[in-house]
Amino acid sequence: MKKKVLATLMATAMTVGCLTGCGGGAAESPAAEAPAAEAPAAEESAAEAPAGEEAPAVEAPATAAEGTDPVANLIAATTGTVTLKVWASEEDQDLTTKMLDDFKAAYPDVTFDITLGAESESTAKDTVLTDVEAAADVYAFADDQINELVKAGALQEVVANYTFDVVNENATGAVEAAAVDGKVYAYPMTADNGYFMFYDSSVFSESDVQSLEKMIEVADAAGKKIAMDISNGWYIYSFFQGAGLELTLNDDGLTNTCTWNAPGGTDVAQAIIDLTASNVLVDMGDEDMATQIAEGNVAACVNGTWRAETAAEAWGENYAATKLPTFKAGGKDCQMSSYSGYKLIGVNPHSSNVGWSMLLAEFLTNEAAQTARFEARGLGPSNLNAAGSDAVQANPAIAALAEQAAYATPQRVGGNFWSPAETLGQILASGNPDGTDLQELLDTTVEGITAPVE
Repeated sequence: MKKKVLATLMATAMTVGCLTGCGGGAAESPAAEAPAAEAPAAEESAAEAPAGEEAPAVEAPATAAEGTDPVANLIAATTGTVTLKVWASEEDQDLTTKMLDDFKAAYPDVTFDITLGAESESTAKDTVLTDVEAAADVYAFADDQINELVKAGALQEVVANYTFDVVNENATGAVEAAAVDGKVYAYPMTADNGYFMFYDSSVFSESDVQSLEKMIEVADAAGKKIAMDISNGWYIYSFFQGAGLELTLNDDGLTNTCTWNAPGGTDVAQAIIDLTASNVLVDMGDEDMATQIAEGNVAACVNGTWRAETAAEAWGENYAATKLPTFKAGGKDCQMSSYSGYKLIGVNPHSSNVGWSMLLAEFLTNEAAQTARFEARGLGPSNLNAAGSDAVQANPAIAALAEQAAYATPQRVGGNFWSPAETLGQILASGNPDGTDLQELLDTTVEGITAPVE
């Protein structure tokens, strides 16, 4: 069956390739095994990008020749049962089950055997790379994993569209996060994998939350805590980057460059020690944070959209969210930075049904799916139409994430970052109990972060 499907797809792709080749300056023709896509009808054209937003510097997937229907071709070339394995996060199981049922209902002439497994987007890479060929046909993952997945041959390039324009109907940042070396390898699913400040507006005013020092003062007077997972490289990054000290991934895609030990670094380290010495800003992990919010002990926290429901239930009409505050380092006010992130869906090129896997990946990430994911779980869409809806724009968490975006950078770091950064966070959040010289502490941290990958 696979050979028959690929033969049909090859014929369609060759048609697209001929037309684009004769046009001059068009996108490269898709690979032989890739399905060509139906060009969107005029009334279904892609949403326009926000004003001033540059088009992503990626190769656009090819569109099908006029009069061809790649979905119909795929169905015609299919014999027997289409077997697919899908992985989604534990939190997404119910919604994904419904979407899979809707997908099967959309193609009643095809017999499907689709199994759904639970796999966190944060650990997908590690599980997939354990055995790429045995991994799911379609799986969700966090965008910072894409480089290693592509290098391992675990992602099918998106060389053509089936039902919508993947590049032009999603936010530029999401498309770029789904691309490696200018080629798209995944389907954007959400644009909300970042963090910002949740707070109880009965405790803090809009003015209070502009400064972390002011928030600590107010929370202390109210007998409340402010929570942040400082012992986590993902979050401690916000302090150093906010003060202009950078962490970047090198061109090899494995090692890092880090300037946290440059002049000003010790000021940031001392600031973290001073802030946590108040015993109001507390180092706290995600699950504990959820518990402490529900019990009324935490009145503000640095976290992401996945904790929006927890905060909304605890604080009711006082639930609010905004960008991260400023903090003082060396006598200067520094705006806390953050990582921006996206969740993507990828297709395993080792799938015995690559065409159907790509069509399903589109189905799970189209406008309707992203709208449903927002309505069910409050996750921010990357699809421009879905993100532009009144409901999404009125959501406090999504609005805060958009506000923080001006101070956010994409998460692109090598594996040697996490452990040294975690150790640094633990030491600083506990007040540097051994009295280690801060410059020495930062030098050791940077040495670990920038170490060669063995």
